[in-house]
This record gives sequence, structure tokens and C-alpha cells, in this order.
Amino acid sequence: MVEERSFISKTLNGFNAGVLVFITLLCLYPVWYTLVVSLSSKAAVAAGEVFFWPSGFTLSSYKLIVEDMQFFNSFLISLERVVLGSSITFFIVLLMAYPLAKNAKEFGLRNIIMWLLIFCMLFNGGLVPWFITMKSLGMVNNIWGLVLGGGLPVFNVILVMNFFRNLPKELEESAIVDGAGPWRILFHIFMPLSKPVMATILVFTIVYHWNEFFQALVLMTKTENYPLQSYLRQVTIITDPSNMDAESAMRLATTSNQTLNAAKIFVTMLPLLIVYPFFQRYFVKGITLGSVKG
Repeated sequence: MVEERSFISKTLNGFNAGVLVFITLLCLYPVWYTLVVSLSSKAAVAAGEVFFWPSGFTLSSYKLIVEDMQFFNSFLISLERVVLGSSITFFIVLLMAYPLAKNAKEFGLRNIIMWLLIFCMLFNGGLVPWFITMKSLGMVNNIWGLVLGGGLPVFNVILVMNFFRNLPKELEESAIVDGAGPWRILFHIFMPLSKPVMATILVFTIVYHWNEFFQALVLMTKTENYPLQSYLRQVTIITDPSNMDAESAMRLATTSNQTLNAAKIFVTMLPLLIVYPFFQRYFVKGITLGSVKG
């Protein structure tokens, strides 16, 4: 009887493992397929011969992307935007979520501010008023327009606020008794206990600033000020071969819109694929368990 149960248990575990492996492969295949298409020749992609491995291996798509120095300039602009935007947004969200996590008796303006945030999250003034406002603040053709244009994501504020409200109230009360002020409580107690939600909003912010392209199209009048996503969106394969050298013309002949677009997609998502594993462990780790002893 015991052996039969053991056999059934092993069979079910094996089945579950197989299902999980299958789901994992389904999730990874689009990324792999994008890479395979970007490394395949124009003829192979057009003929539908590309499935699991590159056909007619070529690096023409990547060479077309990186041969222009503007690509590297746009990459640095995107990197600067991610660093500045993530840092500023993280700090603002933290400072706003902490007082809003208190009740109306502790912070009298809490309900008013919350209603204003919800209203701003649901409605906005429109693109033209937003542009006029940004222009009046001198944020056209300026990296600060991209950094501060969406500097306060209300959803992230609500996410952090709710996490703070679920922290044991006894922690803050004990700190107050020991003479700690709001700043010390926030940075020395709440932040260390909130690594999961901090990592979450940091990933959300990094992904937003890295992938967002429309604001640059509105605020930037010069291509050299475009971040990577906006610049790659402007890259087109419709190029006059007469203005190209022989090597570039040869690469152009072996590249299609599909292969070039696949290369763009893979280049732009590669940094996020590298960064995400460093934050992933915080999504599943409980920090506050056992923080208060009865």
C-alpha cells in the first residue's frame, strides 16, 4: 500500500514537473524565436523556414542597427533616463506612500490627497495641455522632460501605501517610544522590511522608462535627443542604396523589415532580461514574518 502511494506520488510529481517545463518553454520560445529570426537571412524568413534555429545565419540586422553612432547615443540617453527616473520616482513614491499609510486621525489631509491621486490616475488633461505645461517649464529637448513627465505613478504609490499599512503597527510605536522620528522610522524600519514591494516598484519604473517612447516623440524636436526606444522606432529599412558603401548595401540586401524588427526587439529587451533576475527573488520572499513577537 505504501509502495503504491509512493508510485502515485512520484507519477504526479513527474507529471507536474513536465507541465511546468512545458509552460516554461512556451514562455521562453517567443524570446528565442525573436533571436532566431534576427539572425536569419531575408530569404529564409520570407520562405517561412525559420522555427527553432537560424536559417542562413547573418548578423546584417544588428550591423545595420549599430553602424550608426546615434544608436549608442540613444542607448546612453535611455540609460540616463532609467537611472534618473527610477531614482527620483522611487524617492517620491516612498515619501508620499508613508504618510498616506496612516489613518485620517494621524494625517488629516490623507483622504483629500488620496481622492486627488485617484482622480489624477483615472483622468488627465490631455496631450496638448500636457505638452504646453512641459514647454512652459522648459522641459522640451531636455532629459528632465522624460524623467519628470511621469514621475509620480499613482499605482505604485497605492501599492507601497497598502504594503506599509500591513506592517505591524507595534514596530512604529516601539520606535517612537525609543525616540525615533518619522525619517528614521521610514528609512531604518519600513524600508528594510519592504524590500519586496520596493523591488517591485523599481522593476515597474525601470521597465516604464526603458520601454516608453511616445513622450520623446512629443517633447524632442531633434533626433539626437531621442532615447533608444524612440530612435529605434524611427529607424527604417527604406534607405537609398546609392548613398551607402558596398558593405552596407550588401547587408541591406540580406535584411528585411521582419529580421530588422526582430533585432530591434531583442536588443531593447536584453537589458531588462539581465536586470530582472536580480530583483525576482524579492517577489517571493516574505520579509515581515516573525518581525513581531507576541
